Amino acid sequence: MVSRSGSYGYAVARIRAMERLLLDASQFQRMMEADGPDEALKVLSETNYARGMAEGDWRFDSALEAELCATFDEFTGFVPDRELIDVFRVPYDFHNVKVLMKGGFKARSGGKRRYDLLTRLGSVPVDDLASKMESEEYGWLPYGLSQTIPACMAAWDQNKDAVEVERMLDRCMFASILSIAGRVNEPGVLKWARAKVDSENLRNLLRMKRFGFDASSAAAFLHEGGAIAPSALAPLVSEQFDGWRRVLGYSEAGLAISSVQDEGDFEKLMVALERALDDYCSSVVAKARYSSDSPENVLAYLWGKEMEVKNIRTILVSKGTRADIGEVRGMMRRGYY
Repeated sequence: MVSRSGSYGYAVARIRAMERLLLDASQFQRMMEADGPDEALKVLSETNYARGMAEGDWRFDSALEAELCATFDEFTGFVPDRELIDVFRVPYDFHNVKVLMKGGFKARSGGKRRYDLLTRLGSVPVDDLASKMESEEYGWLPYGLSQTIPACMAAWDQNKDAVEVERMLDRCMFASILSIAGRVNEPGVLKWARAKVDSENLRNLLRMKRFGFDASSAAAFLHEGGAIAPSALAPLVSEQFDGWRRVLGYSEAGLAISSVQDEGDFEKLMVALERALDDYCSSVVAKARYSSDSPENVLAYLWGKEMEVKNIRTILVSKGTRADIGEVRGMMRRGYY
């Protein structure tokens, strides 16, 4: 596919008009300062998220999903390359595959499937996906799933290792995202996809470090296609986190985590790392907003929308746990603005 930046003038104009629907700093501040969940939800009900709130039923997860789904659907109507939306929807497809597959494993041993954990945010309709998986008609499924799912099933039958199944699906997912980004044929789109891979690898590396993985074991859980080769990352699993910045300083992802400090609390370190990496992915497409016809504007808005949803969820969960407002601010991601 050739570059289509010249055909994005109308799409970018639509995106600019939609910017006013995004929450601003004052709305987030009001939510953070609310006395409790109900008051925070009242603030949310004054925004575009109200369309996902049924009267008398303010379960925020369904409202957040409904708003994000509506945004994806609206973009599908005016973005020339639907694949730019698919790079966001693919992870939700793989989430649904994992839910259905785990449900199938449980059902074999007399357990119950959890259809309530499925999301409508994927590109494949939930009912279609469930029907095809339960009838083992995998050939219809996209993103390499027709080959990966049978391989996962065989791996499960052989060793009952759920971690291995998840690793196989994640590898397929990131390969699919990179493939989609490559077909769009815009450098900024591919750079963002590679940033996503690097971010996931660094998150995985920190988790594996906590559980005492060695370099050879860690390598199997790192994905190809990022700017940092897995062979360069795997040895860091045995290094102190503060040393990662020195080794990875040549890379943009390494620079992005340079401000993260290890204060001896793993949970806080993970939260700080994830925030820094999400902000890094935001920065990769931030410059697109200065262009009136760049396809990367689609990524910038949709990623900003996902970060908005993540920030809202962080605030609302914190209201239930009575978390310190200062800690909540420290968890907030950089939004679209």
